[in-house]
Amino acid sequence: MKMATKQNDGSVSTWRRIGILGGAFNPIHNGHLMIAESAREQFALDCVLFVPTGHSPRKHKQRITDSAHRCAMIALAISDKDGFILDEIEVHSSAVSYTYRTMDKLKEEYTSCELFFILGADSLFDFESWHNPELILKNCNILAAYRKHQHQEKFFQQISYLNKKYPDKFFPLDAPILEISSQEIRQRVKEGRTIERFVPELVEAYIQQHKLYKNFLS
Repeated sequence: MKMATKQNDGSVSTWRRIGILGGAFNPIHNGHLMIAESAREQFALDCVLFVPTGHSPRKHKQRITDSAHRCAMIALAISDKDGFILDEIEVHSSAVSYTYRTMDKLKEEYTSCELFFILGADSLFDFESWHNPELILKNCNILAAYRKHQHQEKFFQQISYLNKKYPDKFFPLDAPILEISSQEIRQRVKEGRTIERFVPELVEAYIQQHKLYKNFLS
């Protein structure tokens, strides 16, 4: 079941530009929210869909928190953010969550919209190793987040290389990236250390209430 997929007037007809931010969100943190907000502002996106991974081909060796908890934390994190929407398209599918499949389904749903898939700088360099990158690009443009002065030259060289191979599909996203990962947050919880600077208050309370990550294994 999707949450809040419609505008206040009950229609999606006014949407023209949609961002998609995927990931395990185990848990969602402030860095995710900062990247999404930067994308919305810089590329005039009507909304950003947060798409939690269902059965990720990249996480098969790692324990992952139940999707119900991950979705609940996303819902809490974006509850006061206009234009941020939880989309459970992957968690309700029994198939492996390949990006090209997800983008194909989203394009079917939002036929008249321009889609922008948001990823981090590291993923930009891995992109060609993903399953069927050409099929991903058939349905969307790529917004790649980077930090100014952090390996900036290599980043823009990669953008240039990819745009020569796949013309005008990759765009740099200037985003203030928080220097912490979901894995580090899980480790901090296990060690009894604070995470208040890294996740929204409601997410922190949810983690405590449900005793998540207390037995986290890296």
